[in-house]
Amino acid sequence: QVQLVESGGGLVQAGDSLRLSCAASGRASSKYHMGWFRQAPGKVRESVAQILWSGGGTNYADSVKGRFTISRDNAKNTVYLQMNSLKPEDTAVYYCTASTTWPIPPGRWSTVWGQGTQITVSS
Repeated sequence: QVQLVESGGGLVQAGDSLRLSCAASGRASSKYHMGWFRQAPGKVRESVAQILWSGGGTNYADSVKGRFTISRDNAKNTVYLQMNSLKPEDTAVYYCTASTTWPIPPGRWSTVWGQGTQITVSS
């Protein structure tokens, strides 16, 4: 089983940048597709960005295209989310996730989740 540990959340102002990291450990963790979901209070958890295990493909939510970039370093078993031009509506708990299924299915029992990290963007 893969374990995920996120880091890099915090309180920032609108227009700032922030980078999240997610370290994966466990058997064959580099073979998992990985991604970031977020959940704001009172809203459904949504996919923000996902990346193939090989790093050869990505997808993004329309709301973050051009502002967020997902990448991974399989040598370090780490996935990153670089967030630029942050907006108050980006405020949410961000979860790292991993799956052997593409795109990552949030409702599947086999999808692995990190503990989440809070990002708050003030206006």
